[in-house]
Amino acid sequence: EPGKGKYTLYFILNERAVRRGRRLPKKRGRQEGAAAIFAKFAAAGRPPGAPRPHTNEKKQRQQMAWIDKLSYHRRLFAALLIYSLAMVAAVAAFQYQRERRHKAETLDARLQGVNARLLQELARGASPEALRAPLGDALPGLRLTVMDRSGRVVYDNSPLGDTLQGTPHTDRREIAAAISRGHGYSLRRHSASTGQTYFYSATADSARIVRTAVPYSLTLRQLLSADYGYIWALLAIAAVMCTAGYMATRRLGEHVSRLNRFAQRAERGERIYDTDPFPHDELGEISSHIVRLYARLQQATADRDREHRAALREQQEKDRIKRQLTNNINHELKTPVASMQLCLETLLAHPAMPAPQREEILRRSARACQRLSRLLADIATITRLDDGSSCIAAEEISIAAIAADATEEYTPQAEARGMTIINRVTFSDPVRGNRSLMESVFANLLANAIAYSGGTIAEIGQKTDDGTLTITVSDDGCGVDPQHLPRLFERFYRVDKGRSRQAGGTGLGLAIVKNAIAWHGGTIEASLRPGGGMQFTIRLPIPR
Repeated sequence: EPGKGKYTLYFILNERAVRRGRRLPKKRGRQEGAAAIFAKFAAAGRPPGAPRPHTNEKKQRQQMAWIDKLSYHRRLFAALLIYSLAMVAAVAAFQYQRERRHKAETLDARLQGVNARLLQELARGASPEALRAPLGDALPGLRLTVMDRSGRVVYDNSPLGDTLQGTPHTDRREIAAAISRGHGYSLRRHSASTGQTYFYSATADSARIVRTAVPYSLTLRQLLSADYGYIWALLAIAAVMCTAGYMATRRLGEHVSRLNRFAQRAERGERIYDTDPFPHDELGEISSHIVRLYARLQQATADRDREHRAALREQQEKDRIKRQLTNNINHELKTPVASMQLCLETLLAHPAMPAPQREEILRRSARACQRLSRLLADIATITRLDDGSSCIAAEEISIAAIAADATEEYTPQAEARGMTIINRVTFSDPVRGNRSLMESVFANLLANAIAYSGGTIAEIGQKTDDGTLTITVSDDGCGVDPQHLPRLFERFYRVDKGRSRQAGGTGLGLAIVKNAIAWHGGTIEASLRPGGGMQFTIRLPIPR
């Protein structure tokens, strides 16, 4: 940064450089020295004071860059190779453990048979010593241990067997299994009493537990070891699969590389004419479709740009209309606000004003306030229709009920002006719409007829034909000049501005009517009656 910050950085870095036996350059003053420091850090790609990249992070980035340089074919083949080796390793480990367990269970079954015979002899009253000689002849090196049901040693034929009598063996795996399930074995465990490693097998009956153990010799190890022939067979199968996978991934990689080159050219916007033909397979068909779609994409891009320009012009037109609406609102708000301001200032300037004059000024202020309130309500309604029409809730409504309510509401005002309202709407089938919007339609049309027509009759009629409900609101008043008809639904448009303001109009009533009918999917038009007066014709779609 320019200013003091640069000098401060210079002094800090210069102090650190002095500690290291160096000094920063001062050929062109401190400011240029600090500028040289900033340039040095900028060339290094990091701001002053930022830590240097971690060595591990640099190695990881280098490794990732090396992987990214590999072609798709090589990456795919490497993944296939790793997957194949992992599957071979998993199958080999599972089969190794399964075969080893099977051989151990086979040996245990043989010893269980020996244990069963020993239990039978002991149950007949034979002593363990009498069984020692036959066992030694049949299975050289066999160790015999007899225990009671609680797991305490009664007899052991090992050299230290006398010292083991009464010793509890419930902590041994095979003994605990024999007590709970009747039999059990331990694959390999070192004996502290004899110093040898045995394969133990124990069997229990209701009176005692007999355990036999075979010492781990070279023969026993070979017997319990798994057969490695199937592992070599698995490796051979994996090698064949990897070779076939290499050929398949190589062909697939070539197709993908060609697609990648085509995609790069398409991304740059190049025209592609002489693309090599793709093979006649699924991937080739996909690639051919991509080439054909590229031309369509170019055309679609041109169409999109054209639509974008049209949408931009439409948005600009909307912005212009909004600005015009804002200006009109500003103009319309000035009149009631100025009237209220004048009345209030008059009251403040003449506190001793007579009561009749004071009441007149207050009535004028109240009328201006009511007009301002109606104007704000109409502005809120038309803004809601413009910006949030999708958020307006639709429900089942009755046109006949809404017309009847509007007739009842405006009958007192019409009678006060010598007018009669005739309602001929009888269509009571439910229609999807918004009740408040439809009420505003009838309210604005009847209010206009009462306030401006000067007639004696206002009539609401209906007609249904081919899925369309036609509603007419007409009067027998003075009507308007034909030149005003195309602009009646414009916002803030008035045929007679002075008369409209005196009647309390806001200039937005017919604009609200048009937008509300459009939201219901219908249309509205204004026309002059042959015998005099105005007629508004509303057409709404109705379900058949």
